[in-house]
Amino acid sequence: MTCRSLSSRTSLLRWWLFTTAVAIILVATAPAAWDAIVRVAEASPGKLPWVATRLVGFLSYFAIAGSVVYGLLLSTKILDSIARRPVSFALHQDLATIGLGLAGVHVVLLGLDSTVPFSLGEMLVPSAAPYRPLWVGVGQVTLYVVAVVVASFYVRRRIGQRAWRTLHCVTFLVFAGATTHGILTGSDSGSAWAWWSCVATTATVVFLTVYRIVAAVAPDVGGGRRPAVEPLSRPPTRQTASALGPAGPAGAGGGHTIKAWSRTPTPS
Repeated sequence: MTCRSLSSRTSLLRWWLFTTAVAIILVATAPAAWDAIVRVAEASPGKLPWVATRLVGFLSYFAIAGSVVYGLLLSTKILDSIARRPVSFALHQDLATIGLGLAGVHVVLLGLDSTVPFSLGEMLVPSAAPYRPLWVGVGQVTLYVVAVVVASFYVRRRIGQRAWRTLHCVTFLVFAGATTHGILTGSDSGSAWAWWSCVATTATVVFLTVYRIVAAVAPDVGGGRRPAVEPLSRPPTRQTASALGPAGPAGAGGGHTIKAWSRTPTPS
């Protein structure tokens, strides 16, 4: 997949659209979110960092999952009829970068939370956490892999297209790791909205992955490639032309006979 760089005007338009979308979401959800924050602050102020950690963790997961879905849509060329490929590729990269940034904020908020204290080493070293170390470790490794994938966007020309595409295959492991971390670590995993969000996202990724595989092997299904179609027009051989003669076998209209015969494919 080769994409040219976006012009400055197109880049500004992209960020303007992104900022507008974020503003619309904030305006629509801010009153309810603010009421929830106020209730938590009044009941137990110490839980605010924990609530913020969970919220940012979910936002990071949705951004990473959206980047994976967007990448699959790009690879299957489903988006080509909707948007230009350079714009779609840029949005795919932006979602991955936003997911990485939110994951970093998620880690920082863990250090500020007093419910389950995390030291700097416990936040950075996989499976060293005091809370569910195995599944927290899965999330930590996933974060590092996401950082590598995001960095690959900026060195794609240096490492080459083939190496970049091979490295991009690990995004499936990133999605699996992020989903596993969210389900087995998050305190909200048992709630219906969190469970069905993960199920819907996973189902979408699995469906698009299967669709991509089927679309790639479809030409080879049924015993290989289709045989070449025999041309409908074939010039008569020398023996046939001499047998027909200038006037054909009946002595008249031979030219029309040859013309009609030449349009009929030779039976095999």
